[in-house]
Amino acid sequence: MKQVHIATFGCQMNDNDSRTIARILSSCDYQLTEEMEKADLILVNTCSIRQKAEEKVYSLLGRLKTLKKKNPDLLIGVGGCVAQQEGERLLDRIPHLDLVFGTRLIPQLPNLLKEVGQGKPRLSRIEMEGQESYPSPLPGAESLLKEIKISITIMRGCDNHCAYCVVPYVRGPEESRLSREIISEAEILAAQGIREILLLGQNVNSYGQNRIGELSFAQLLHGLDKIPGLKRVRFTTSHPKDLSPELIECFGTVSNLCEHIHLPVQSGSNRILARMNRRYTREDYLDKIGRLKAQCPGIAITGDVIVGFPGESEADFEQTMDLIRTVQYDDLFSFKYSDRPMAPARNFSEKVDETEKGRRLKELQAYQKKVTLSGNQALEGTFQEILVEGRSKKSSREWMGRTRTNKIVNFSGPSGLIGRMAHVRIEKAYVNSLKGVLV
Repeated sequence: MKQVHIATFGCQMNDNDSRTIARILSSCDYQLTEEMEKADLILVNTCSIRQKAEEKVYSLLGRLKTLKKKNPDLLIGVGGCVAQQEGERLLDRIPHLDLVFGTRLIPQLPNLLKEVGQGKPRLSRIEMEGQESYPSPLPGAESLLKEIKISITIMRGCDNHCAYCVVPYVRGPEESRLSREIISEAEILAAQGIREILLLGQNVNSYGQNRIGELSFAQLLHGLDKIPGLKRVRFTTSHPKDLSPELIECFGTVSNLCEHIHLPVQSGSNRILARMNRRYTREDYLDKIGRLKAQCPGIAITGDVIVGFPGESEADFEQTMDLIRTVQYDDLFSFKYSDRPMAPARNFSEKVDETEKGRRLKELQAYQKKVTLSGNQALEGTFQEILVEGRSKKSSREWMGRTRTNKIVNFSGPSGLIGRMAHVRIEKAYVNSLKGVLV
């Protein structure tokens, strides 16, 4: 069989797209390899949400020039958001690149590879119209991965057009997948031994709204709750404006829905939220946080924050810090604002100085680190149910799993625990993980 190496950058959606690519190519006599030097085909699945992620892509593509010189028959392709954003410009910039394919061209990848593999000219295909179908699951393919948790894409694209974001331009308009297909795929995966499913979409809260007669997202969660053997369900990402009372209620009524929500806020200033086109206020956001905590005491809440958005004053930043102090997040993903191609904020005035953005980010992250550690320390001495995922990254002699609130736990135990539920007493807490003892 031919060897393919897939390098993935960016979000969980890209991770899932790479898994889909591997599944599709497995039917074309390709098998995955971790070693680029042994590959007949190298595919780079890219992210352009932040400048740093895009820079990493170009750095890798530059290094691949040496491999192409050693092996002229090596095929190199680029997909994902940078591919959709740049198109043929990538071929002009990188002479050793053979193929550029857009975010909705993954199902056509075998045909595209056949074209460039037959000595035809280098190819760029990034059209979105007419590319509406989701790749069909290949029965049995996922079982080869020997995993116990997996992602399912339930929708793609976005209609929100936040001022800083390129997603609507590189992923296209919002499109929900048929619920019967999602439930059927989940049933197949659960029968193969998958115990946890992560539902993916740019805004899962609006699932079904663009399909007449389709289930709402809350109704989809109730449908997944009926699948035998499916122990846990998670989802990401949520937009606060579409977090409905019906969905909040699911955290108390859907038994396999984990007690964790990722709810990006981006800013605690109403002025900046309006400038970002987020379409909610800090008061709206805090009201929904309160309802979540009332419905599900102990729910873990994580989020995203951007510092240094154009026009953000010190007073605006302090309002963000005040919101963070109020919510007491379990963890936060925080970033400095950077201009992105096609995003409206690129043309905004009042850019914040890079040094000032760095100072604000450092202050925010230092505070959140203390809160995260304190929250983890509160778990010391408690008993937690862990889904065992595999060996710990810290020690091959330990197991690693997660609590229902998505906390990583490392612990010692006998062989054969992968995929099982283990009950662990938390002995020691750290910022990024917990240490436990199997009971």
